[in-house]
Amino acid sequence: MPDPQRFADLGADPLDGAGWGPPARVGRRLRLVAPVVLSLLIQVPAAVWITLRTAPHVPHWPVVLHISLSVAGPMALLALRRLPGPTVAVVAAFALLDVLTTPVGGPPYIALAFAVIGAVARGAIVWAAISVGVGWASAILIGTLIDRTWFPGVVVAATVALAACFAIGTGLRSRGARRAAMHAEIQHRRRSAEEQERVRIARELHDVLGHALSQMNVQAGVGLHLFDRDPEQARAALQNVKDTSKLALEEVRGVLGVLRDGEVPLVPQAELAELPRLIAGITAPGLDVALDDRLEGQVPGRAAQFAAYRIVQEALTNVVRHADAMHARVVLDRRDASLIVTVSDDGAGFGGVDPAAAGHGGVLGMRERAELLGGGIRFSDRPGGGAEVVAELPWGRTS
Repeated sequence: MPDPQRFADLGADPLDGAGWGPPARVGRRLRLVAPVVLSLLIQVPAAVWITLRTAPHVPHWPVVLHISLSVAGPMALLALRRLPGPTVAVVAAFALLDVLTTPVGGPPYIALAFAVIGAVARGAIVWAAISVGVGWASAILIGTLIDRTWFPGVVVAATVALAACFAIGTGLRSRGARRAAMHAEIQHRRRSAEEQERVRIARELHDVLGHALSQMNVQAGVGLHLFDRDPEQARAALQNVKDTSKLALEEVRGVLGVLRDGEVPLVPQAELAELPRLIAGITAPGLDVALDDRLEGQVPGRAAQFAAYRIVQEALTNVVRHADAMHARVVLDRRDASLIVTVSDDGAGFGGVDPAAAGHGGVLGMRERAELLGGGIRFSDRPGGGAEVVAELPWGRTS
């Protein structure tokens, strides 16, 4: 649970809960000034009235002291927010002096009640306990020595009132801490949501740009290689670079469009129906990619389709960049309530090393996509050579 004193040090009063901004600042000022005003309205008029009533019968200095103390205690409350401990000690001293020197009975020293409540609520419990304990014991002892008469009922009432102030302060402290904890939790969830959104966008950009740049690199290499021997093939390779870059830019704009309300995608959304177009765009020299669709017209949910498309896209990108394969195959199948996506090749394989454990960004992205839907993904070497990626995704709803 957050420490109210720490919030006070940061400028947030635990009595204010988790409020921030101009309205909260106005509320804090009111909560600071209200005890001062109430104490002054109760104590000062009473002190003046007692002075007018008893002036002919008592010495002048106790009357002046009584009025001064009725003002000093409430004014000391102005420091309660920043210095709750010293403030309750000072107000307790004023209250003790008022009790021992007041010429006749007056109203309770209200400022002490506000000081105790405020100090306890702000975490200065030890200050409040010592100040009140010393003040209470001193009043009894010194009052007895100076022949001050203490009626048992008054002593009991004062003790109960002080205990009630401690209870109220403790309750306010607990409520402020709960509200501060709630505010901290809301902020944590907001930051987590923002971080998840950043990770999601970064994952999308990685998949889109990684695939496109890989294809552009391959085609640019082909164009340079055939530039002198076969200008037509070189021109076709450069046209593929242009087309791939154009499509990649449109997909990037589509990904970033989620940051703006009402953005309409410029390209078809990634789904299983787009896999033939994706595979047709794989034009690495000597690589043949085949699609084996065993779904027989069954269509999984949009989330599963999107994840499957991106997983296939990243897996094929890795085949082009790292596998040195001649053949690759994409298989779509359904097993009970799961969509099974398999991408295999006859290339170099993983060499017995889990690519996800090695920290490969694209592989981690594939695993995150599967796990976010409640599925899983497996990376392994094929017995006959090459690599295999098998993703199992929840089928999901189709609408």
